[in-house]
Amino acid sequence: MEDLLNLMQPQTPKLPEYTVSEISFEIKKCVETTFSRVRIRGEIFGAKRADSGHWYLSLKDPNAVLSAVVWKGVASKFTFKPEDGLEVIATGKITTFAGKSSYQLVIEQMEIAGTGALLKLLEERKQKFAAEGLFDQAHKKQIPFLPDVIGVVTSASGAVIRDIIHRVRDRFPSRIIVWPTPVQGEGAAEKIAAAIKGFNNLAKGGTIPRPDVLIVARGGGSLEDLWPFNEEVVIRAVYDSEIPLISAVGHETDTMLIDYVSDLRAPTPTGAAEFAVPVKAEISATLQTAQSRLANGINRYFEERRNRLEGLSRGIPNLEQILAESRQKFDDRVERLELAFKNMLRNKQNQIAQISLKPYHILNIFEKKQENLKNLALRLESVSIDSVLSRGFAWVKDNRQKTVYSVAQAQKSPTLEIKFIDGSIKTRTDKKKNDTLQGDLFDFFNGSSSTASSAGN
Repeated sequence: MEDLLNLMQPQTPKLPEYTVSEISFEIKKCVETTFSRVRIRGEIFGAKRADSGHWYLSLKDPNAVLSAVVWKGVASKFTFKPEDGLEVIATGKITTFAGKSSYQLVIEQMEIAGTGALLKLLEERKQKFAAEGLFDQAHKKQIPFLPDVIGVVTSASGAVIRDIIHRVRDRFPSRIIVWPTPVQGEGAAEKIAAAIKGFNNLAKGGTIPRPDVLIVARGGGSLEDLWPFNEEVVIRAVYDSEIPLISAVGHETDTMLIDYVSDLRAPTPTGAAEFAVPVKAEISATLQTAQSRLANGINRYFEERRNRLEGLSRGIPNLEQILAESRQKFDDRVERLELAFKNMLRNKQNQIAQISLKPYHILNIFEKKQENLKNLALRLESVSIDSVLSRGFAWVKDNRQKTVYSVAQAQKSPTLEIKFIDGSIKTRTDKKKNDTLQGDLFDFFNGSSSTASSAGN
């Protein structure tokens, strides 16, 4: 019966079971097979070049976004640089990335679409201005931290100027001067350039104050609508501006040539207002914090110095105490000196008394001293000059009466004095000869011209 009931139950077909990797592989195979070669039209945004040389970007239209990648080898063959805002037709294949459960387009070819002529002209102008150095970072001017006057070049009507005014008032109310100009259409570029030059030509301290910073702004639009901000007359006016300039044209993804030459690019007109002025409340809070820290620092400084001074004062001893201790030490030394003197005097008296009781002891001491003195006299006599000469030695002195110890010293003296036990003789050396001193002496003894003198003992 149970088997019969089971047969009567509706049978559900059994589904195949996949692992995550298996299903990811099947999806990848399906996508890459179905879309192995596609052409996709879209606008580039978020384009960036990795250090490896590969490009990562997205293609978008009003309803969807498609991630894309361009490998280094393919990107090197492009005749243009992928930039945000470019409308292109990309050819490649769709593949999946299992690690993030996403899919992307691997681009093999890419060409400019739609406004191709404008984009081509835009790229040519960009290269031209870059080569002239108009986009160099060294030319950029510093935006003032807190400008008194802000000049705005934009349409007098529309949301852009209202957004800028409201944002400035919310952050830090400053004076705003608007130079109204058309921001699209024929003649707009020339008027925008004239407004930039007009602000720069205002005299400092004049009736109309000269702005400290300029904002050139426009809302979003197509490339054709934003084209005036790519015109050469505008680019050169921005480059020549002495007043720092912030560009805020289009949406964040829109990049015009004015953005490259301006001193600072803002993603939106509201962003330009934020770049132009700081937040007053934040400045006040920062000043209050700094003031509080300064006051606390000063108080802490003086408190530390006060504590240190008190500590040092506690370490200084009392002057009266110092003098009292010194006086006590002095009295003690005087007392000890008196006792020492009395003891010494007593000892000497005792010694005299003992000596007076032993006269023979004194006599023995005297005799011993005399014997020692006699021995010393004999030793001194044995080493005297006469004693040495009496033993057959002679004493040779030079002309300066200095003792001669060697032949070399004797040859340096013009005369020599030789002293014997019974007298002395003088001789001279002949420096013209090469004979030794001994030769000169032999000459003397043989009747030479040397002189001799004798002296008694």
